[in-house]
Amino acid sequence: MNTAFKAATFSKHFHRIAWLAVALATCVIVFGAFVRLSNAGLSCPDWPTCYGRATWPGATADAVDHAATAIRPFESHKAWREQVHRHLAATLGLLVLALALLAARKRRFGMAQVLVAAGLVAIGIPLYMHGEHVAASVLAILGESILIAAALRWSNADLSRIAALTLAVIIFQALLGMWTVTWLLKPIVVMGHLLGGLLTFSLLLWMAWRATGVPIRLADTPQLRRWVMFGLLLLGVQIALGGWTSANYAALACGNDFPTCVGQWWPRHDFGEAFVLWRGIGVDYEGGILDGEARIAIQLSHRMMAVVVFAWLVAFAVRLMRLPGMRGWGAFVLAMALVQVGLGIANVMLGLPLAIAVMHNAGAVLLLFAMVSLLARLEAPEH
Repeated sequence: MNTAFKAATFSKHFHRIAWLAVALATCVIVFGAFVRLSNAGLSCPDWPTCYGRATWPGATADAVDHAATAIRPFESHKAWREQVHRHLAATLGLLVLALALLAARKRRFGMAQVLVAAGLVAIGIPLYMHGEHVAASVLAILGESILIAAALRWSNADLSRIAALTLAVIIFQALLGMWTVTWLLKPIVVMGHLLGGLLTFSLLLWMAWRATGVPIRLADTPQLRRWVMFGLLLLGVQIALGGWTSANYAALACGNDFPTCVGQWWPRHDFGEAFVLWRGIGVDYEGGILDGEARIAIQLSHRMMAVVVFAWLVAFAVRLMRLPGMRGWGAFVLAMALVQVGLGIANVMLGLPLAIAVMHNAGAVLLLFAMVSLLARLEAPEH
């Protein structure tokens, strides 16, 4: 077996847990999009509880005495969505912790470092709930520092580096989830939370493939890997723009017009105001605060980048389909590129239906699946 894939042998359960985590991460991302797009992101004003409950109140009367009602009235049809999303994310965190422990078990004090880091973060949660925000922050920083230091020291031959890094990412994801609520849907946090979720998915997928040990060996692997890495960069930029569009409620900034925008090819816009990343804390961003010209600028940016990404995906798909054994991958990339463009256009022309908007997010996950899978599996032929 190629040495790059020996990770599959160190634990017979590692790859199974990794694939389970990939599946759950997909559910968390797609369900998170549903929560965000159905305007349920602030339906539980406290964190990590929901009106003081580990689940959510069954009726308005059950929430009326909790301090969170002073921030936002209880809405039962929304609160369950937010809290179910939190529980799914917490379950994913436990799977990632298990992967980190398995990967670190052959490192000197490896499991102890992972457990100490996780323990510090866990202790910080009740401290945060009791208002000890500084102490909770210090513990979270210490936990993250231990994991990052371990990832820098460890090699990736047994996946210990990537597993520790993934645990650090998902802990930061939890912090972003908290800030999404406490900072009232601040766009930079909402966009960062989306990117963090997709980064977690990508890291888990990479680990799952490497632990499974099914390489694709092609003579022009170096060139293909460069194509894939450039494609991941383009996808990352476009996904960030999509997250920024959603977080600023700019999806319908052009009305229902496509390919024009409010009846024009190049309407009045304000790119300077559109991409101000930090506007302070304390503003409620639900519904958006930008004027029409700034939102139009965001929508135009998303559309223009979509053209670039679509053209690259088509070119890459054609290249794959010309290679022996890669026709299926090429067809999948081409199909997903067409589907994503179609869903994006449908979002605009149909007025952002919830189902189509959620599918558009799922399409981004599937495109990432193709690109990360190829990056993880492509190997030069053995000599």
